[in-house]
Amino acid sequence: MKLQSGHEVVPLEGSEKEKQLKDFPGYAGGLIRLMPGRWLLTPMFQTVADRIYNFQHKKSDVVVMTWPKCGTTWTQEIVWTMMNSPDLDHPDSRLPILTRSPFIENDTFAPALKPGEVPPSDDPFYVAFKKVCPNKDPADGMHLQLTKHFPDPRLIKTHLPFSLMSPSLLDTCKVIYVARNPKDIIVSFHHHSRLMKLHNYVGSFADFVQYFLDDDLIYGPYWLHLKEAWERRNHKNLHFIFYEDLKANPLGEIKKLDAFLNTELTDAQLDGIVKYTSFKEMRARNNAPIFNYEQEGVTVEVLNDEVVKKDGGFFRKGESGDWKNKFTPEMDAKVNQWVQKNLNNLGLEFKYGI
Repeated sequence: MKLQSGHEVVPLEGSEKEKQLKDFPGYAGGLIRLMPGRWLLTPMFQTVADRIYNFQHKKSDVVVMTWPKCGTTWTQEIVWTMMNSPDLDHPDSRLPILTRSPFIENDTFAPALKPGEVPPSDDPFYVAFKKVCPNKDPADGMHLQLTKHFPDPRLIKTHLPFSLMSPSLLDTCKVIYVARNPKDIIVSFHHHSRLMKLHNYVGSFADFVQYFLDDDLIYGPYWLHLKEAWERRNHKNLHFIFYEDLKANPLGEIKKLDAFLNTELTDAQLDGIVKYTSFKEMRARNNAPIFNYEQEGVTVEVLNDEVVKKDGGFFRKGESGDWKNKFTPEMDAKVNQWVQKNLNNLGLEFKYGI
């Protein structure tokens, strides 16, 4: 199958498929690669790929683009608050962020629905869908339709690279790209992949490191995702942020966002947003209702409760440098070699935490 982006869809087969299913039983439906690039995604992506590539963005849109576990939710909350609730008084601010800031390709992870079939009534995404898209069929891509019909100004999340998004994206609207050092990404994505049942990773940490190095994690390869953004960093509509800088100096980085977004916030508003969107405050609020809901009287758990109890939930540590607590010297050497091979020629310099 050929996508309008020019990518060829190649299903994972043989021993590669068997290994993925053994370590990631959440991928029971299999996986696909998009060539060129070797982008690894779920088969459901084929159903929305062309519509995402041809999506009509608006001048007022702001897109937060990251590879997984680069601070997406944190950045979303910061930007949404700057755009919609600078005085911290918006009535929707307590709703889960993904119902306020749609995730354009989230249908690729949602269970397939038959025409006319609806999700559970208390699924928070479906609640938002019914409000924003009355009389629309959720089986036709609930999250993509939610993104399309969301009221302006739209703050849109994606983990997709530029090559799978609309080719006119940057010439139409503003994009905020967040990068993070690969060592902390590995640690955070490992926890996330064990935590979220849609991945349900059961392999070892050492194997997970190798999956990353081999570009065999969902949305991989990270280096190419990053390269596509870094090469566009001088475009007037792209704002490039490093997670480590945002962590070390949130006020300074939010001031840069304020200038980029033309939100013209006061010092008092900026200080309030820094505190409101701190890791401590966001973990205290927690977005747990987005993860669990009732279906026919039974609680549907999206998170692995055993992992939550042992290692923490969605908001775990939010630190820079936590990789030093997990990496062996051998792992560190392997990742350093990977960085030298894939990223050093770009002129990128990551900070690896204290």
